[in-house]
Amino acid sequence: MDRVFLRVLRSGIEALALAVDEPAIGRLVRFAERLTAWNRKMNLTAITDPAEMAEKHFLDSLLLLPALDGRKTLLDIGSGAGLPGMAVACARPELVVTCCDSVGKKMAFVKATSAELGLAVRGLPVRATGHATKDGLPVSDAVVSRALADPERWLELGAGYVGEGGVLLAMMGKGAERTHLEALGKARGFELVGIDRFELPFSRATRAVVRWKRADVPRGTLSEG
Repeated sequence: MDRVFLRVLRSGIEALALAVDEPAIGRLVRFAERLTAWNRKMNLTAITDPAEMAEKHFLDSLLLLPALDGRKTLLDIGSGAGLPGMAVACARPELVVTCCDSVGKKMAFVKATSAELGLAVRGLPVRATGHATKDGLPVSDAVVSRALADPERWLELGAGYVGEGGVLLAMMGKGAERTHLEALGKARGFELVGIDRFELPFSRATRAVVRWKRADVPRGTLSEG
């Protein structure tokens, strides 16, 4: 992979204080190489500059790592070419990751690359509807979408895939306002448990990882219906 990519990736990981070891960096580089190679034949990403790819795709995806501590399964909805799901799996190979996207060629890339890297990543060509059984998607410890920036839409869609004790994650920019996000979550039975804020080290773009968990239902409460 381009030396610029590796330099930006390494320095960004250090600047963001992310726990990513040398074998993980090797996997990330190989993932980037495959993404670049496949992208010459099909449109997987509009970002092709090595430094920009390292920051805006890879470092941006790795910002999820602190929110995934203790989690065993991750569902990445609207994953595209496997971002963030594949990048996270490169750093946490013990994590069982499912990526889904309605574009079949992107999931073909995810499946081929995950097999090549020996990662526990599935790529499913599915358009998520919010119903895990109907969609054939797993209920998971953590559920994320990098593609859906609208938290209201994301809460409505993603809630159907969050397992007991799991977290629903949103990747946002500077518009992550706590009071608004608390209210949106509460309206859908979710409690806002944290907002992890970051600044990408080169572009200085603001990022936030928003964490909700399903609100506890008091004992004796009967569901209506």
